Amino acid sequence: MSFADLLDNLGGMGHFQRMSVAFLAIPLLMLASHNLLQNFTAGVPEHHCQIHITANHTRYANTTKELGADSLIRIAIPVNGKGQPEKCLQFATTQWWLLDANATTVNDTTVDTEPCSDGWTYDRSMFTSTIISEWDLVCDSRTLRQMAQSIYMAGVLIGSVLFGSLSDRFGRKALIVWCYLQMGVSGACTAFVPNFTAYCVLRFLSGMAMSGISLNSVSLCMEWIPTKYRAIVGTINGYSYTAGQFILAGVAYAIPSWRWLQLTVSLPFFVFFLYSWLFVESARWLAISGQHKRAVTGLKKAARINGRKKEGDELSVEVLKYHLQKELCSTKTSHSMADLMRTPGMRKISGGVSLVWFATSFAYYGLAMDLQNFGFNIYITQLIFGAVDIPAKFISVMTITFVGRRFSQALSLILAGLCILANIFVPQDLSNLRMTFAVIGKGSLAASFNCAYIFSGELFPTVIRQSGMGLGGTMARVGSMIAPLVKMTGEFFPPLPLIIYGGAPIISGIATCFLPETRNVPLPETVEQVELRSRPNQDDELQMKVLLPSTKPDPAKNSS
Repeated sequence: MSFADLLDNLGGMGHFQRMSVAFLAIPLLMLASHNLLQNFTAGVPEHHCQIHITANHTRYANTTKELGADSLIRIAIPVNGKGQPEKCLQFATTQWWLLDANATTVNDTTVDTEPCSDGWTYDRSMFTSTIISEWDLVCDSRTLRQMAQSIYMAGVLIGSVLFGSLSDRFGRKALIVWCYLQMGVSGACTAFVPNFTAYCVLRFLSGMAMSGISLNSVSLCMEWIPTKYRAIVGTINGYSYTAGQFILAGVAYAIPSWRWLQLTVSLPFFVFFLYSWLFVESARWLAISGQHKRAVTGLKKAARINGRKKEGDELSVEVLKYHLQKELCSTKTSHSMADLMRTPGMRKISGGVSLVWFATSFAYYGLAMDLQNFGFNIYITQLIFGAVDIPAKFISVMTITFVGRRFSQALSLILAGLCILANIFVPQDLSNLRMTFAVIGKGSLAASFNCAYIFSGELFPTVIRQSGMGLGGTMARVGSMIAPLVKMTGEFFPPLPLIIYGGAPIISGIATCFLPETRNVPLPETVEQVELRSRPNQDDELQMKVLLPSTKPDPAKNSS
């Protein structure tokens, strides 16, 4: 009998499991608010140089106060090829002659211009304030906007590595409690920072906390849930993130000031921190870690809440060891990230999972963090990008449940890549068609994320599951950090970014086909079990040696 059988005996998907899933899913609603927050707090408003009037024409010297905004822009700011005011240039001297009714559009090559010298004027009709308008992150400083997002993603990267390994060592509950607190404190303090440097430091800490919350929420859920419900629970978590995208669009529309928006999406994490102390540590992790008494205590609590008090009272350390005897016999005393690459089966899984997470995140953030460039209202675009997740994840959970994890993962990645590549051949003026392909691609990537959380968690054994998920998260963050840099390649060859964004998920989808299927397969507990599954044609004697290495044959039975 396995640990999954023990969970079924203590209530299966009972009240305890449902409550755990619900209270772990609520914080996921707010993760999107931090992950995609810079679309709004770092939104780039329309801007031009602060108008500086030089009274070098006696005819108009005393009429400056009588001129309207359009006239002032006309005489002070040159226009670009699209007939719009330049964002980063101004006339060296005021061109009063352009006020004449018969004046034509000025040719910039014949009039001296210079960079903005007195700051910028921002259109505040959409955003009353952003970090862009507050710290003038435009023109020569425009790359700082992308740097801020990269620093946040660097925090997510460090968090994936750090909190993934720490939770395998110290448990899921302790780390998730800490990460709720870190997210609340760092997020709220960001709303009061005096400068851009402090903003980046606190966003880095928020990124670290985001990784810890997402990784430990998934593991704590999966390790308390019976096998047949894992896909459903994983999808609930995915839909929580989807709903969070709607929340972000609504809150950002209602609160156009970046500081108040930052504070609003951070304060709920203090509530999550308070109730997270009531979480029960993963009994599966406790048992594998050798803390059998604590594991039994947690299982008895779950049984009592599930209405199975009698079954819980019958549970003891000996019964728990009986259910886990195969796993406990072959469990090592300690594990590290090196175990992810130590054996052939683990190398295959680790490499495949790394490709899946990298390509999904790489293409996802290439689309999701560039909402302003689609030419639509940014709030509507955010809603559309969130809405497409609903059918995408529903379809993915159907295929995950009834077809298989491997098929779902490969299909979603390849479809996303094809949609991105299709936009290479769509003219820029067909914005609706380009938006359609982008939305389908984004939905496919959302489905890929949904499957990756389930598929990856089922591929890695319990003893290094968090380390494996941390590896996947690390590669995802590497992809999200590289994505903005790829956009710069468009200056050399315009279609190149789309070729790279589309090619990566297609290659990853093909590689996914070589991973083992995990549908209706119990979670592996040890590295040895993973190796056994990767070589299914081993004879029975070798299987017994792998699963029960300390068991010796009985001579009496052999002679008989």
